[in-house]
Amino acid sequence: MGIGWQELLLIFTIILLVFGARKLPEIGGGLGRAIRNFRRSMSEPDEIDITAKADKASERESGSKA
Repeated sequence: MGIGWQELLLIFTIILLVFGARKLPEIGGGLGRAIRNFRRSMSEPDEIDITAKADKASERESGSKA
């Protein structure tokens, strides 16, 4: 059993009352960006970047000697 159109209408009305009509496009855009970023992160392979930490450690060592 999913959410019917009546429930969606009720939820939309409550959101409209709480946030107002001016904030709805901003909220929708933010939600869309969040979903896109989540999908992108799920489809990309996991990477472990160890070079950045090694470079920073060597910079700290060479900076303290100078």
